[in-house]
Amino acid sequence: MRKLILTTIGTLGDLHPFIAIGLALKERGFKPMLAVAEDQVAKSRAAGLDAVAILPSFEAIRKGMGLSEEEAVTRLMSSQREIHERILLPSLSTCARALEEVAADAEAIIATPFVFAAPIIAEKRGIPLIIAVLQPMAMLSSYDPPFTPDFWMAKQAPVGRAGAAWNDIVYATMRLFLARLYSRQLNEVRAEHGLPHESAAYMLEPQRKSDLILGCYSKLLGPLPADAPSHTKVVGFPFFDSQRESGEALAPVVEDFLREGPAPVVFTLGTFAVHGAGRFYEEAAATARSLGVRAILLTGQANGVIVDGPVISCGYVPHSLLFPHAALIVHHGGVGTTGQALRAGKPQLIVAHMGDQSDHARRIECLGLGLSLKANRFTMARAAPMLRELLRVPSYQDRADSARAFVCQERGQDDAASAIADLLRTGGCRNG
Repeated sequence: MRKLILTTIGTLGDLHPFIAIGLALKERGFKPMLAVAEDQVAKSRAAGLDAVAILPSFEAIRKGMGLSEEEAVTRLMSSQREIHERILLPSLSTCARALEEVAADAEAIIATPFVFAAPIIAEKRGIPLIIAVLQPMAMLSSYDPPFTPDFWMAKQAPVGRAGAAWNDIVYATMRLFLARLYSRQLNEVRAEHGLPHESAAYMLEPQRKSDLILGCYSKLLGPLPADAPSHTKVVGFPFFDSQRESGEALAPVVEDFLREGPAPVVFTLGTFAVHGAGRFYEEAAATARSLGVRAILLTGQANGVIVDGPVISCGYVPHSLLFPHAALIVHHGGVGTTGQALRAGKPQLIVAHMGDQSDHARRIECLGLGLSLKANRFTMARAAPMLRELLRVPSYQDRADSARAFVCQERGQDDAASAIADLLRTGGCRNG
């Protein structure tokens, strides 16, 4: 069988699309292997895919930082630079060696832009590099720049030619900064693999070395940018949401709660921000009670389901099973949760905590599908009127219904797998 390596780093929002694509490739006769963090291997195998660890677990990273879970999460959410310098670069050498070992007999590497070892090993082995971009902002388009604090100086949409030229300057400045910060570390690892030195200026943009770029999100959330490379395709969300290969079911207590009254508001912070939640869930419960609505809080805590009148708390419930029963979704804006809320056809209040989340919040607002609030401003006094608007103004639900129809007709994992198969069939490889 033809072996392919799929490698990603991050939360379940990063892992789930790769599992979905891996399963679609497996159906096409390939032998996909996931190369992931140590704490994601078991989940990948439970889904029916081969998996190996090439990156440390979050627990190992936390211990290395000498911080509690909440302290580590809070610090990493505070700055993208913290993530680069605490996680991605310190593990680059060991990650590259591990990735080279598992890629020894592989035909291609499929990676997110944030597995910095992937371009190194694809170049060394002369095999195709396929970049799976999970967030629209990671395309780094001059016509559709990231809407995040790190890109405060960028000209935001609508962007004409003059605005795009300005954003080109912004990106050039960013690349210069990256080159000065990280070229030495990058080139130490490249030298370990017998590769010539190069600048780290494009460290966050391995698309320029790729043979295929897959935008793994809905065209509704991020259409193909005007300045995207010609080998770019936006395929839709690759959805996967099960803890086990055999699937999931709602806990009986949750099913009973859903049957016993009106659709609840669901509050969730995903699988990372949830560990630095602060007072989010206390304010969420107070907000629901002040509005007289029922609520389900996905708290990430392993203490079962707690029923407290009109509010219940659960550790985790697969979003694909729960979201269709919700009145609206209040969440952190991770791309996986955003995609599930779109597919469920529900209005959204996004409470962004880090990275791409504020960019997704802007996109959801521009589409008329919801509202947004910064994490440090999430209180009952501020959230209650926003939830009231989302629940009472019909246009939000009308647009959410249209979004659901659009997202459900896309075939993210199937189109991604077909594009990969087509590339390998034609033998297109820039690294060869």
